[in-house]
Amino acid sequence: MAITRDDVRRVAALARLQLTADEEDRFTADLNHILDAFTTLQQLDTSDVEVMRPLDTEIVPPRDDVVLNPPAGDELLANAPDRHDRLFHVPKIIE
Repeated sequence: MAITRDDVRRVAALARLQLTADEEDRFTADLNHILDAFTTLQQLDTSDVEVMRPLDTEIVPPRDDVVLNPPAGDELLANAPDRHDRLFHVPKIIE
């Protein structure tokens, strides 16, 4: 199945892209080249290739959740222009 220039125009319209005629030609050729590469890959004999195990099957034990840098509340709020207890006080901007 080959990609036509009309296919490229349709996808460009869906993506709201404005392509020049040269860009349409280049994308048509590039996409057809990609499809040809996949066709070549589909023709390879993979019967002797061992099936790989999925990479996410190994269970890694979770590490302990340890706080290494405890929050320094007063130091963080020291430069706040306006604060309420341990919170920054900012003006309301949405009505």
